[in-house]
Amino acid sequence: MKKVFFMLFTVILGITFNSCNKDSDSNSYPYRVSMTDAPGPYDKVNIDLKAVEVIGSNGQAVMLNTTAGIYNLLDFSNGLSTLIATSTLTDSKIEQIRLILGTNNTVVVSGVSYPLSTPSAEQSGLKLQVHQTLVADIQNQILIDFDANVSVIQNGDGTYKLKPVLRTVVTATSGNIVGSITPVGTMATVTATSSTNVVYSSNVNNLGQFKISGLSAGTYTVTVTPALPLVSATQLNIVVVVGVTTNIGVIAL
Repeated sequence: MKKVFFMLFTVILGITFNSCNKDSDSNSYPYRVSMTDAPGPYDKVNIDLKAVEVIGSNGQAVMLNTTAGIYNLLDFSNGLSTLIATSTLTDSKIEQIRLILGTNNTVVVSGVSYPLSTPSAEQSGLKLQVHQTLVADIQNQILIDFDANVSVIQNGDGTYKLKPVLRTVVTATSGNIVGSITPVGTMATVTATSSTNVVYSSNVNNLGQFKISGLSAGTYTVTVTPALPLVSATQLNIVVVVGVTTNIGVIAL
C-alpha cells in the first residue's frame, strides 16, 4: 500500500512540475515600438519604412506587425510619437531592433524635394542595440528617437544622404526636459549635457518650444544656441527624475 501511494504521489508531482514548466515556458510579452524625432532645419524628412524586426536572446529574428509607409519625421518632434510596430513575443529579452527601409526616402529643403540615399539601410536595416528585458503579460514599450537634425547630410555636389543617428528610449526608466525660448521664431539648438558629459540635443519648433526625451536620472546643464547675432543661454543644475517631465520655463535670448 505504501508503495502504491508513493508511486501515485510521484506521478502527481511529475504532472504538477511539468505543468509549471509549461506555464513558465508559455509566458507572453506584448511589445510596442514607437518612433519620435529631434527636429531638424528642413521642411520634411521622409523615410520609407518597410518593416521592424527584433532579435531575441537566442539570436532568433522576429518580424513585428509593422505599419509600413512613408513617415515625415518632423511630424513627430517635441514629445509627439507614432506607433510603428506591435507583436506578442515569447522571448523575454530583446538584444537588437532593426528598421528596414525602402528606397523612397526624401528630404524637402526650401520647398524642393531631394532623394535621400540609404545604402546600408537597404541592405541590412538600421540596427539598434537594445538589451531590453521584458515583463510578462504587460504592455512593454520602446521608443526610437530618430534624430533628423544630424541624420541628413548634404554632399558636396548638392545631393543628400541619410546617415541615421538613432537611439532607443525605455520610457519607464527615463525622464524629460521641456521648455521654450523667446523671441519666438528664432532658430536654435538645445542641448542637455549630463554630469558624465553625455550630450542630448534637439531644436526648437516654430512656436519656440523644445523637448528632450529619454534622459537618465541625474543633473544636467541645458544650453540654447541660437542663430547669430543672438548669444547662447545656459541653465545649470537641472534635475531629471525617472517618469517626470521637468519644465525649465521660458529662456530669454
